[in-house]
Amino acid sequence: MAMALDGNAVRSVDRAAALLLALGDSQGEAGVTELARRLGLHKSTASRLLATLQRRGLVEQDDETGKYRLGLVVIRLAERAERTLDLRGIAMPELERLARLTRETTGLGVLDGEQLLTVAQADGPNLIAVGDWTGRSVPLHCVASGKVLMAALAEREVLRIVRHGLVAHTDRTITELEPLLEELSRIRRRGYATAIGEYEAGLNAVAAPVHDARGAVIAAVDIWGPAFRLTPRRIPELAAQVREAAAAISVRLGGAAA
Repeated sequence: MAMALDGNAVRSVDRAAALLLALGDSQGEAGVTELARRLGLHKSTASRLLATLQRRGLVEQDDETGKYRLGLVVIRLAERAERTLDLRGIAMPELERLARLTRETTGLGVLDGEQLLTVAQADGPNLIAVGDWTGRSVPLHCVASGKVLMAALAEREVLRIVRHGLVAHTDRTITELEPLLEELSRIRRRGYATAIGEYEAGLNAVAAPVHDARGAVIAAVDIWGPAFRLTPRRIPELAAQVREAAAAISVRLGGAAA
């Protein structure tokens, strides 16, 4: 019974996606009958799916004609995806240059709700790799890029995140409000963040902010690797290099160099 429900759910999602794609291919608007015929659906099925999509803001219905068009939610998602793709394309050459220079893994992270989402990564030439983190979300408070992004948030947003609880991933993870606020203040003052075994024991990182044309922090560039390579002694040099890379990306986005 559960498998049948799963199959029905998958089929409904597939049909809903097909409706969105069909609306995207339409010149502006399309009616239920036209969409149902184009996709080989019963009119009642198409109507039910469109009503569901409308409740989520994915499609809109014209009050006069009764026809449907893509909703504002889809447009906002498309704009967000375009920004992410543009940011990734602009950042990759700098990430690759930084990876060659430092011989370590580099990455680009953005805010994803209350987490850090890695949207791009370039691997250094070292034989011991650290894995592909692209598409992976991790907590903000225990990784270098996450702390960079937290440092740019309003304090009320930081307090809201802290109220939800800061999980201790290692014995070095910051889990209390006051130490976290002190850490964020240091990051804003010096222009970069570090994470020394705070998310995974034996994994260290340093990160710096990327600014857009308005000066807002929209992403973070990081360098990370195993603690035996990315040692505290290397942090000042790596911090300067990651700040330079983040500044170069910022300039390409229309921002000012830090």
